[in-house]
Amino acid sequence: MSGRVRRTCFAGGNTHMIALGWVLLLGAMFWFFFDWSEREANPNRNLKASASAEIVLQRSRDGHYYADGEINGRAVKFLLDTGATQIALPRALANDLGLKLGPSITLQTAAGPAAGYPTRLASVRLGAIEMSDLGAVVSEGLGNDSVLLGMNFLRRLEMVQRGEQLMLRAHAAGAADAGATQR
Repeated sequence: MSGRVRRTCFAGGNTHMIALGWVLLLGAMFWFFFDWSEREANPNRNLKASASAEIVLQRSRDGHYYADGEINGRAVKFLLDTGATQIALPRALANDLGLKLGPSITLQTAAGPAAGYPTRLASVRLGAIEMSDLGAVVSEGLGNDSVLLGMNFLRRLEMVQRGEQLMLRAHAAGAADAGATQR
């Protein structure tokens, strides 16, 4: 009888170890695929600038260029948008930043007209390139995941696209015009 009890306890111990092994394996697989998915969606996390303050972005799997940056010192995810006249941010982010909004305006977007509000940003940083006192619009129609980095920031940069990479560097004249600095 005692032999059976030992085998039952031993078998139960194996079951717990096997279950724990599966949980650890599934957790590791989830972490790996989540991290892989994030790298594919935004291959430009943790930007590093060269000595010349050149930023090199990798195209994401959806064909766009995303990059982490900052608005007024708060971390954001930018979508570089040469079709946007100004920087456009979602209402929730504007509220978090405590931005003062101007009167309601109608924005012409790719999805049609949308309500928006003009505002000013004290600082916008992408990698080592920072510009101050830029106009922006707060859009009711934007999702909460990205800020459109529009031409009022991008026109002050040299942009060269080669293959799957986009190289950005501040213009000397454009940097002075926008109060841009290189860190």
